[in-house]
Amino acid sequence: MTVKKMLRIWAAVAALLMIVASVIPTYAAPYKTYTYDINGRPQLSSDAYTPIMQIDSAYMGLPSAMSDPRDLFVGPDGRIYIVEGGNNRVDVLDPNFKFLFAISSFVNDQGVPDSLNGPSGCFVTDEYIYVADTENNRIVVFTLDGEIDHILEAPTSAVFEQNNIYKPVALAVDSAKRIYVVSSTTYQGIIALNEKGEFQGFIGAQRVTYNIIDIIWRSFQTAEQRALSTQYISTEYNNITIDEEGFIYVTTSSIDEGAQRASIRDKASPYAPVKKLNTAGSDVMSRNGFFSPHGEVNINDSPIFSDITGPSKIIDVALGEEGTWSIIDEKRSRIYTYDQDGNLLFAFGDKGMQVGNIQSIEAIAYKGSDLLVLDKTANNITLYSRTEYGDILINALRNENQRRYERAIDDYKAILQRNSNFDTAYVGIGKALYRQGKWTEAMEYFKAAYDVPNFSNAFKMYRQEWVSKYFIVIPIVVVLVCWGLMKFFSFAAKVNKKTAISTKKRTFGQEILYGFHLIFHPFDGFWDLKHEKRGSIRGAIFYIALSVLAFTYQAIGRSYIFNPRATYASILVQVTSLLVPLFLWVTANWCLTTLMDGQGSFKDIFVATSYSLLPLPMFIIPATLLTNVLLDSERGIYTMLITIAWYWVGILIFFGMMVTHDYTLGKNIITSIGTIVGMAFIMFVMILLSTLVVKMVGFVSSIVTEISYRL
Repeated sequence: MTVKKMLRIWAAVAALLMIVASVIPTYAAPYKTYTYDINGRPQLSSDAYTPIMQIDSAYMGLPSAMSDPRDLFVGPDGRIYIVEGGNNRVDVLDPNFKFLFAISSFVNDQGVPDSLNGPSGCFVTDEYIYVADTENNRIVVFTLDGEIDHILEAPTSAVFEQNNIYKPVALAVDSAKRIYVVSSTTYQGIIALNEKGEFQGFIGAQRVTYNIIDIIWRSFQTAEQRALSTQYISTEYNNITIDEEGFIYVTTSSIDEGAQRASIRDKASPYAPVKKLNTAGSDVMSRNGFFSPHGEVNINDSPIFSDITGPSKIIDVALGEEGTWSIIDEKRSRIYTYDQDGNLLFAFGDKGMQVGNIQSIEAIAYKGSDLLVLDKTANNITLYSRTEYGDILINALRNENQRRYERAIDDYKAILQRNSNFDTAYVGIGKALYRQGKWTEAMEYFKAAYDVPNFSNAFKMYRQEWVSKYFIVIPIVVVLVCWGLMKFFSFAAKVNKKTAISTKKRTFGQEILYGFHLIFHPFDGFWDLKHEKRGSIRGAIFYIALSVLAFTYQAIGRSYIFNPRATYASILVQVTSLLVPLFLWVTANWCLTTLMDGQGSFKDIFVATSYSLLPLPMFIIPATLLTNVLLDSERGIYTMLITIAWYWVGILIFFGMMVTHDYTLGKNIITSIGTIVGMAFIMFVMILLSTLVVKMVGFVSSIVTEISYRL
């Protein structure tokens, strides 16, 4: 073959590739895909979905252009249903987005011509098309061919007759043909109907958001004034769907903004914009991610991927494969997808005119592996296709759900090769290793993802395995520790008893050991501390230093379960945080007691207060050591030990001041309260003085600068 022929062949191939590339629509995503780390910082991710095309009325072949589209649904047979409020119809498309027929006018069961009026939502089963005929206050049921089957009028219940509040905007139907209706003007919860449309009750009522100032003010109002004032009622839902197991997913966008902000980090908060309800109306959603599923986490004044602030406005939810589900944020036209444990898998989307961005997002639906998003301003549907990254992610979840853990590990590792910031992959690998009995390896992956609950579960199994292996060691260690403590306290008691009758000068060791007598016998202990000189300044400084070291060890020595972010304060901060309140107490108490016939000097107060700190290292150091063997569910033991230490210190300081100043109980209570007030006053004066000094220095500096320029 000659060179010319080779060049001609290559030229033809290049031309053919250019033609094919011009025919096949390919788009780069015009948005960022991301997740969040434990600190709420966005972490860029590989794209899970990319936009393919925008499908408008002309492409669908609709009889007239879409007007006010309100809902989007994909039926079991792959058909697409679009609910139009402006045209009062439901458009039915085939799986290729081509128009089949519209549902608008029909002859009702009375033989009278009828039509839809402002429909807002629909739900399709294997048999029927259920349409929320909003402005007609009813649900209309059609066959899959679009023929009228029957009409479910407003439920006959005293609740609806008295308040006229039935306005269905969304609905879902379970396998038993029970109908769950969201009414835009109903705040009692979701309306449950049976197959015949008979009212069964309300489920899942939202928690009421209270304003504490209004509550206090209402307590002073008359009955007539309270009747005319704002009533506190539950917030209503705005959308609904249901999964194969009968669990109901509902969304709301009318929660008080302050309550929603707080509930982003508070997973137990009832103020959630999306819930998963069982048939009894209880929220059973798993919220095991870093943050509760609320959409946007970065809602501060300087968001990274958008200039929009405030919590997300969630208006729809759709169910995907392998327990995944997605919600949409009307504020940002953004999509957030979670797994069945509430972990954020990815977030993407933005406002805009480019293919893939949405001007005004209204509804979302899954069509197999594809995602459909309805734009109510552009009056079109954007089709997103799942990427290779998204396929691997779903396959990992599938393998995990089907207990093919080795395959799941391979999938998650493939994900990490493409996105090392994806913490859910670390969790997935950890879970797979956990189910294989590889506790230590699982803990490493859970640790990498800051997953404390799962880390604790793996550590629990590791601890059980260790205990069963070294069972005989534990009682021996406990006995030795108890024996050592008994010997030490016995030794300290003997030294203190001997020192009490000795006339020799106290050694530093004797002054230190006296603290162990004082904490158990505060009345005679503080008396001898002052009058018998059993303590000293150097002993007081020793106990301060020991307390600082205990706090420092607490900061750096806690286990991963008790300090997953490995945060700690330096020893300088520990010194400052202890010395500042200590000297404020000593100074304020001395200033006050000199005016109230106190018998203690500044030195006496300082020494007594410092010796009272002994319970802190006695409890903080063992409690910190215990964190290395305690589980997340056992952190109450750690908290209890620290609480005992602080209460003990408070009691010792209180009785120490009482004995040092020779006060009665009542007088000591008054001076203690006065001391706390004095501490606040001293702090205020110090802040005021420091501010004044800074301003004076700045003033003098500006004068010197001005003079230097003029010279």
